[in-house]
Amino acid sequence: MKPFEKFTSRLVPLPIDNIDTDQIIPARFLKATTREGFGDALFCDWRYDAEGRPRPDFILNQPRGKAGQILLVGDNFGCGSSREHAPWALTQFGFRAVISTSFADIFRQNALKNALLPVIVPPDVHAELLRLDPEAEVTIDLAARTLILPGGRAVEFPIDPFAQRCLLDGVDELGYILQREGAISAYEAAQVG
Repeated sequence: MKPFEKFTSRLVPLPIDNIDTDQIIPARFLKATTREGFGDALFCDWRYDAEGRPRPDFILNQPRGKAGQILLVGDNFGCGSSREHAPWALTQFGFRAVISTSFADIFRQNALKNALLPVIVPPDVHAELLRLDPEAEVTIDLAARTLILPGGRAVEFPIDPFAQRCLLDGVDELGYILQREGAISAYEAAQVG
């Protein structure tokens, strides 16, 4: 993983509540043996018609949907079955963060472990984001745990400190431990002696 750095992007609005993981990445795509190729299947049943043609009215098939790295969704995003494939599909499509008023717990944990930042905002901020001009941009500063709105207002968002550290360092949990291999070895050596 690459270290998660502060970035600015347009929003891609998909303000639907209770989007489950089977809508994010349908189960029929989970047969793959590698992590690649899920971006094309993201929201497949909503993005494509029965013949596989892109639906022009779906946001990801529009220029606005391809221009942003932040997906703005409704409440309780990622509910349903547990699957790491959902954050894989979102990141492979190009999203670096998802903003909602709440996330399903398992989805949130899977997202954090796969370099996708789930940003929880209060309902009033969420409503404000939905009213923004399509060209407006927001900034996510993970180090400061803030979402910066177009007018400069900073809104803090919660994140587990360990997950934040891993994202900032660009490592998963194992990578975090491996970064401390020298200290661990020194501690073990001191315990033996």
